Amino acid sequence: MARTPSTMLALGTTAPDFSLPEPATGKTVSLNNFQGQPLLVAFICNHCPYVLHIQNVFARFAEEYQAKGVAVVAINANDVANYPDDSPEKMIQQVNDVPYTFPYLFDESQQVAKAYQAACTPDFFLFDAHHKLYYRGQFDGSRPRNDEPITGQDMRDAVDSLLAGMAAPENQVASLGCNIKWKAGNAPRYF
Repeated sequence: MARTPSTMLALGTTAPDFSLPEPATGKTVSLNNFQGQPLLVAFICNHCPYVLHIQNVFARFAEEYQAKGVAVVAINANDVANYPDDSPEKMIQQVNDVPYTFPYLFDESQQVAKAYQAACTPDFFLFDAHHKLYYRGQFDGSRPRNDEPITGQDMRDAVDSLLAGMAAPENQVASLGCNIKWKAGNAPRYF
């Protein structure tokens, strides 16, 4: 299990545009679908032990905050030729099994992951209603086998601060997970 930290994209960065397919519905979902809403973008996949570790708590968290007006979208950018457990067909199964109440999109070209400087799964990017980066970092301090409870406290504190109109949290801890599975010759240079 490779431990890769997030790149900690600069706060204030404008959310990179995306328009990606949602395998579970056959629809295309774009950044424009979330105009005027705070938006949490999560880079996840189906097989990563770090994602599997938090997926049920994250799904409940997302549902709770969607009810408060925060849009949530997840993106899988892994190379499915070498990691077939992350295929669009398996993504559909994942959406139904967990279940996810947010769009789970497939970034086959990996260009969206590169634009966000996503490095690991899970990797989280919280944008304000103007789609300026407010928080990037861990869901919480829990990891597979570290015995810390899965609470989502870091993300919860960030979203609550955003919704309350407060300044971005000063202490933002990088997320940690498996590296995004880049296609041969496609790995970005921001590591």
